[in-house]
Amino acid sequence: MNRLRFWTLVPARALNFLFFLVPMGIVVLYSLMTRGPYGGQAPPFNLDNYVRLADPLYLTILLRSFWIAGISTFFAMLLGFPLALFIANSGKSRSMYLNLVMLPFWTSFLVRTYAWMFLLRDTGLINSGLMALGVIREPLPMLYNDAAVVLGLVYGYLPFMVLPIYSTLEKLDPSLLEAAADLGATPWVSLWRVTVPLALPGIVAGSILVFIPCLGAYLTPDLLGGGKSVMIGNVVQNQFTTARDWPFGASLSLVLTGLVMVLLWLFVRKGGDKYL
Repeated sequence: MNRLRFWTLVPARALNFLFFLVPMGIVVLYSLMTRGPYGGQAPPFNLDNYVRLADPLYLTILLRSFWIAGISTFFAMLLGFPLALFIANSGKSRSMYLNLVMLPFWTSFLVRTYAWMFLLRDTGLINSGLMALGVIREPLPMLYNDAAVVLGLVYGYLPFMVLPIYSTLEKLDPSLLEAAADLGATPWVSLWRVTVPLALPGIVAGSILVFIPCLGAYLTPDLLGGGKSVMIGNVVQNQFTTARDWPFGASLSLVLTGLVMVLLWLFVRKGGDKYL
């Protein structure tokens, strides 16, 4: 049985080695090298790239990235939970609503981000409509700021919050809510004392699925932030493309990956794995 289990897992282990460990090893190797005269990487090997990360500029950008990712995750949860609860209680219409939630995935993320730019810019639909109605006299600064970045991230990753919560709420036994009502609980009390605790595994899973990609996002901050809301993903992308400093970009990527893994490890160690 053990031998059968070993050979059954060989393909998975081989794929994990080829598509995770080997690329990660290359990134580690690059991070220890020096930028070449014309970009790229070259010897000698050193730790200068990691020492460079102590610059207050990069620490500030990293903290801003965690802040924006955390705020985006919070709003995604705030919007995703009621939506998931509505879908779970929709009866025969569940499939239709689930398809509507996943509908944005059928189009390019880049196109959807540009659509928000057209909506939020000074001459966009929102400002033009408000000015036409006489609500405002001059365009509101809705683009190229942190709020626009958070809006774009919440919109882009909201389905990753809705689907895990829905999968948890779908399994909720209605008799538990009926029992709570029989004991005198109001609908709000039943929601906070019964529904939310039982949906906590989905909330935690959705929060992780939203927070991690938001932390490393670079397209949304680049387009909706307009260079005013720089996140760590933008710095990494800039190092690999514009600056052509692959070693420093690799060290930034590893540090970001390491921080996320440490946070997940602390979460599991504190007992958070029981919610997954």
